Amino acid sequence: MNNQTKKVETNVEVTSKKNNLPKWIFGTVATVAVVTAVLNASPSMARNLADVPVLGSAVKALTFVNYEVEEDTYAANIDVPAISGESADIAALNEKYAKEGKALYEKFIAEVEQVEGGYLSVDSGYTVQTDTDKLLSVGRYVEETAGSSTMVMQYDTVDKQKEIVITLPSLFKDERYIDVISEYIAEQMRQQMKDTNQEKTYWVSDAGLTDEQQVDLFTTIKADQNFYITQEGKLVIVFDELEVAPGYMGIVEFEIPTALLADVLVSNKYIQA
Repeated sequence: MNNQTKKVETNVEVTSKKNNLPKWIFGTVATVAVVTAVLNASPSMARNLADVPVLGSAVKALTFVNYEVEEDTYAANIDVPAISGESADIAALNEKYAKEGKALYEKFIAEVEQVEGGYLSVDSGYTVQTDTDKLLSVGRYVEETAGSSTMVMQYDTVDKQKEIVITLPSLFKDERYIDVISEYIAEQMRQQMKDTNQEKTYWVSDAGLTDEQQVDLFTTIKADQNFYITQEGKLVIVFDELEVAPGYMGIVEFEIPTALLADVLVSNKYIQA
């Protein structure tokens, strides 16, 4: 296995990294191509990330570094993003991205050393979900395959003008939003399951589930539930695979009507009708 250092990529503006989340397909001919990004997740990382150029005056998502391994029966492709900007919030976000990308790569290498036969792969990258004058929503995905495949997705939303990270609680006056959103989602789950054309299943009460299916039923979102804000200013709540539904449902999303949130929103600056 040949190792080499790959230079940090900072000269390409990325507006949409991937539209479709890819899956690795292993060929019959052995191919060896290993590119390892040598990266230290330490205080020096923040200084390195500060050198990522701001393209124009806008906050953008860039590929900071890539880890790539390709062999006969195992492969990794990990793109680590960075957000251009100068605030403490953005620096902390980039530090988190760098540490998590490095940890994911190291976990993969450790698993390769332990696995005996079979396929093993990890594919991780990002997509720019929303990019407006006000907002940047970046989704980072991780798909791991070892016999079966699992997918997780994590979104971060940045106020581009203030260069601050927007959290779900920060959008609302108090914790009432948890019940408002949860009740709406639970009802949507039941309605979708009644539609026989959709063939959807959710783990929610009063939905005709068998006794075996009524385990870990959805009752409420987390206070910091995964979310993003659309180009049109709509709030979308996101659940990972197996969080509220069987694996075949994949990652599940629910757009929440703005009118439903009117009484609990701090303002309509981000979430709009």
